[in-house]
Amino acid sequence: MNFVWFEDFLALAGSGSFSRAAEQRHSSQPAFSRRIRALEDWLGTPLIDRSAQPVQLTEAGVWFRGVAQDLVQRTQRLPSQAQQVAEANTGRLRMAATHALSFAFWPRWLRSLEGVMASVSASGSALGPVELISDVLARCETLMAEGRVDFVLSHAHATAPTSLDADAALSVQVGVDALVPVSAPARDGAPQYRLDTTGTPSPLLGYSDVSGLGRILRAVLGQRLQALDASSVFTAHLASVLRSMALDGRGVAWLPRSLLDEDLADQRLVLATDDTRWQVPLTIRLYRPPVLANRTVQAFWQAAQARVLS
Repeated sequence: MNFVWFEDFLALAGSGSFSRAAEQRHSSQPAFSRRIRALEDWLGTPLIDRSAQPVQLTEAGVWFRGVAQDLVQRTQRLPSQAQQVAEANTGRLRMAATHALSFAFWPRWLRSLEGVMASVSASGSALGPVELISDVLARCETLMAEGRVDFVLSHAHATAPTSLDADAALSVQVGVDALVPVSAPARDGAPQYRLDTTGTPSPLLGYSDVSGLGRILRAVLGQRLQALDASSVFTAHLASVLRSMALDGRGVAWLPRSLLDEDLADQRLVLATDDTRWQVPLTIRLYRPPVLANRTVQAFWQAAQARVLS
């Protein structure tokens, strides 16, 4: 028996024509007809009524069509199922994180989890290989939906829920952060650009529509930003790019404080206003699908929860 016969038969059952089915299967008609005949000989019964035009399935052919479709579909799923089995027996951890968190928060947080993970893991083992994908939030959400990552690490705010919050994904808060408006300093140390409703308008450095941080900023401060006497002079979807522009003295940017520790300490950047109402508090959340892929992934989730509770 040759499994190709099953696909030949389904092509013939769908087209009702030996010539068209042979063409679909990239075969000559005589060779195609021989394979259909060989399938019938193997089963011991005719599947095709060749006297009808277009050709018709016999009762056995109608039954076998459903069987063949099921077998072909199962066979097509085998590679992905084999990969899932392989993944379940490896210690690899796949993580997607937004760009802003990948730079500063992720390394420190991962280091803090390694000791916790060894204590909560059933095998007592520490974290194994890690694959980190750094991207915009929308792409991270897609990777989770497609089952290509085990976790997503992102900023969050109740006013701007993501598709991960709407789906069946589970999450735990693993940190806090804040979007703060910053500017390069003038020679006297004061901000070169200030957020103010009076005086010279300050140029603003904003996030593009695909940015998760931009989504939060617009949801929380959108109306106040519209009322501000200022103009947007530059947009980008990466906080790191806006940071570079702010350092270059191009305007005011709202950046995660987790990115600004050294900049603020060294006064390379300063707060553009003392009014804390212009700051946006954020949480940092770890999202996971309802089913975890392997023991390492389960241990990592337990460690993240344990660190929050400690």
